[in-house]
Amino acid sequence: MPKIIKAPARIEAHGQPSKVIEEFVGRVNSATEAVSVARMISPSGWSEPGQTPEFDEVTVVLRRELQVESEARVHQISAGQASYCQEGRMGAL
Repeated sequence: MPKIIKAPARIEAHGQPSKVIEEFVGRVNSATEAVSVARMISPSGWSEPGQTPEFDEVTVVLRRELQVESEARVHQISAGQASYCQEGRMGAL
């Protein structure tokens, strides 16, 4: 039986300057631990400390470009591309 998500939950984001996170599926909005589906709107120059996610994380870039720093190198993710980081692995790109 599908669960209908009527609206995303706004989540406080880390990093500077502040950005908007609207979670559709995840810990906050649907009590889902394994995956998070959210829309993020990040201003130019936004950055946050490195993370080791407790779930698989897929980031799809819709506009502009995203710079992702892994343990191995710096990655430039362009509009129309995606990145994938496995649970608990920093720099899995």
